[in-house]
Amino acid sequence: MKRQLVHQVLWNRLIAVVEEQANVLLKTAFGAITREAGDLSAGVYDTRGRMLAQAVTGTPGHVNTMATAVAHFLERFPARSLKPGDVLVTNDPWLGTGHLFDFVTVTPAFRKGRLIGFFASTCHVIDVGGRGFVAEANSVYEEGLCIPHMKLMDAGRPNETLFALLMANSREPLQVRGDLLGLVSCNEVAARRLSAMLAEFGLADLDALGEHIVSASRAAMRAAIRKLPRGTWRASMQLDGYEAPVELKAALTVADGAIHVDYAGSSPASRFGINSPKCYTDAYTSFGVKCIVAPGIPNNAGSLAAVTVSAPEETIVNPLRPRAVTARHLIGQMLPELVFACFAEPLRDRVPAEGAGSMWILNLAGGPQLEGARPDASRFTVISIGIGGMGARPGKDGLSATAFPSGVGAIPVEVTEAQSPLLFRRRELAEGSGGEGRQRGGMGVRIELENTEPAPFSIACATFDRRHNPARGRAGGADGRVGKVELASGRVLPGKETYVVPAGDCLVAEMPGGGGYGHGT
Repeated sequence: MKRQLVHQVLWNRLIAVVEEQANVLLKTAFGAITREAGDLSAGVYDTRGRMLAQAVTGTPGHVNTMATAVAHFLERFPARSLKPGDVLVTNDPWLGTGHLFDFVTVTPAFRKGRLIGFFASTCHVIDVGGRGFVAEANSVYEEGLCIPHMKLMDAGRPNETLFALLMANSREPLQVRGDLLGLVSCNEVAARRLSAMLAEFGLADLDALGEHIVSASRAAMRAAIRKLPRGTWRASMQLDGYEAPVELKAALTVADGAIHVDYAGSSPASRFGINSPKCYTDAYTSFGVKCIVAPGIPNNAGSLAAVTVSAPEETIVNPLRPRAVTARHLIGQMLPELVFACFAEPLRDRVPAEGAGSMWILNLAGGPQLEGARPDASRFTVISIGIGGMGARPGKDGLSATAFPSGVGAIPVEVTEAQSPLLFRRRELAEGSGGEGRQRGGMGVRIELENTEPAPFSIACATFDRRHNPARGRAGGADGRVGKVELASGRVLPGKETYVVPAGDCLVAEMPGGGGYGHGT
């Protein structure tokens, strides 16, 4: 009993360490999507590179990809070669978090010259060059600057050559540099806190505690899976896609203490940047399983090991380099909904209706480079977050304006307005967008946006989906309302391309609503 109490105290302290790590990043980040929306992750690893704990603040796409990303770093930089003050970095989509805009940093933590563990953190930066945050590219080479595994800091000295390259290839160089230094800072603070924690409890490193955490979590996850019916269940989902509609297919198999999800039959990889690299597919698939099976079990290397994923190469859920991948979350963030659909038959009363799924990222830009703009038009690149509604639950209405499964928040309109000449005329819930039923689906958000200058601005619709394929109701509930994007002047913006909103016109966008649950009373 005493040993269990000690383990619980140590676990709580470890969670406090990674929460402080995430909060340092929130407070030091330059980019609004990190600072305001929480599009980040922070985690701690043992000396073998196994993820032990993660901060509550963060997204599954970052946390669960980061769980395996540290191993890739250690293949390139073995632990014995690292020294105090080193910080490793990459934004490789296939070895990181799925697209070039997310930078992963890994910092070895030392105490008295001995390696005691690792800290990793991730955040989304505003711009990495290339075409920007759009889906029009036909290869990853067009999407921006790819940084292979390398040192961002070497024994405490910044890699100024790397910083110079990044800043020279970004439209917002100061934001990018600031965000990377924020990643360095949060890892450094966490390493100091871990060292103090180990000294307080007389521990040499994290390995013994890590083994307990991983083994206990693995056993708990497998025990939860053993309570499920065994068998294989299938589901499919159709999305708008880019050049053609996309069909996602999944077969979920529950065996003895393990779950396998197979995406055979899903659409081939797209020519455009909506493909989800396997690491990102794995991340959101595991998250979807865990939401249904064992939401209360800690998310770490142990619990994640109980879920495996397969996907044929060159499908939209497993594209190979050099496929374009900027808008990968359009596919990846739909996968938990597909996993839920697989569980709907064996677990009828535990599975909600479909929700909007992937969030809409409004990438907005302006300046003299746009057609019809004056030479003195303000130059800006900003991001706003459009959020739809969640599906209704078996006993409750769906949550409105809630980004599931990503978990990010909206960026306050005041922040976007302070960074650009844009003005939000309106941001409100889209009444009636949630599907009807015994429980109503969550409502999406409606926005109206204009430029206060007599100048055009552009909107990249790369991540806008469910404009033709609504979130489906469950158990007799009605579908949610589809999303729409148009100009106040009446022109509909139908695709995922980048459009220019003329001077004096207004962008009107409505995010999809969630599906309803059950027959209405």
